[in-house]
Amino acid sequence: MEKIVDIIEAMAHEKNISLESAVDAFKEALIKTAKRCTSATSEFEAMVDMDRKDYTVEQVVTIVKDDDERLQSEPDAVMSLSEAQEEYGSDLELGDQLRSPFVLENYGRTASFNLFKELQYHVQRQVEQDLFEKYKEKVNTIMIGVVNRVDDKENTFIEIGELKGLLSQRNRIKGEKFKKGDTVKALLRYVSIDPEMGMFLELTRTSPKFLEKLMAKEVPEIEDGSVQIMASARIPGQRAKIALKTDFPNIDPIGAAVGVKGIRINAVSAELNGENIDCVDYSPIPEVFITRALSPAIAQSVKVAQNEKKAIVNITSDQKAKAIGKSGINIRLASMLTGYAIELNEIEGITDRRGDSSGNAPEIEKTTSTDALADLFK
Repeated sequence: MEKIVDIIEAMAHEKNISLESAVDAFKEALIKTAKRCTSATSEFEAMVDMDRKDYTVEQVVTIVKDDDERLQSEPDAVMSLSEAQEEYGSDLELGDQLRSPFVLENYGRTASFNLFKELQYHVQRQVEQDLFEKYKEKVNTIMIGVVNRVDDKENTFIEIGELKGLLSQRNRIKGEKFKKGDTVKALLRYVSIDPEMGMFLELTRTSPKFLEKLMAKEVPEIEDGSVQIMASARIPGQRAKIALKTDFPNIDPIGAAVGVKGIRINAVSAELNGENIDCVDYSPIPEVFITRALSPAIAQSVKVAQNEKKAIVNITSDQKAKAIGKSGINIRLASMLTGYAIELNEIEGITDRRGDSSGNAPEIEKTTSTDALADLFK
């Protein structure tokens, strides 16, 4: 076993893990092997000196009260105070530890075999732990990989770095089809460990967070934080709404997100299989935010019940269909975006939108009278 410490460095390099992780795995292997040579209740500590290329293992016995239950359940790990004082000296106290060197070489080839077996096992566990931590830090970020295969349940398996990613049918936009060799972008939801599949990455293309991350990649103002995404809502593959805010008066958040001739928003829409994306100016005032979220419909008034997270919106008959949208999509998205259950209350009248080219606000009544101005100078 003289060269075992050299083997640790080789395994760390081969498995692409840090030397510290490999040393920790070796310590764990030493302790497990020592327990195999003695008993499962024994306690050991292992020390590794990489400079001297040496290691030591010590058996640790803790001194406890004479009536401690562990004297029966863990006889090799504890010793009664009276027995310890009688055998090793009266100056010993409760909680003191007796340490003695444990030499694995004395246990022959069986100990060597067990140590190498334990070392391989713990190094592999350390490799998996390092991978888990590495990808755990990437949760809610966009991953890019190549499709490896698609099974009969339409689950898409994607190669991403050292691990495989799973894009299940429910996490895929309706109508999307992938084949082997396709390059796919998806959001990492979480890292999973399955008894059959091992460690894998759960991916999604239907999460609102995926839309937000795509917007950040296409819009520099969102990436650098000058424009903030306050909320988003999606019906994947059909339509989405995103609420934007900025604290800089010289930046138009909607214009920045849309881009010149819609180039930015269209790039995101293309990645989402043609999903229509509406950008909305965020407002901390619920009534204003709800009104904007219902665009292109124009609401006459909004009454909010904060305790119930419910909003009653008065709307004219000519705007009701727009507020609801095809198959109820618009009102559903507005509700998801604002967090309020929206109820429409139809009122009499017609909303005049003449002169409003954007369709987002009613025309302001104009007058040629100067009476109001004259009043200012009285």
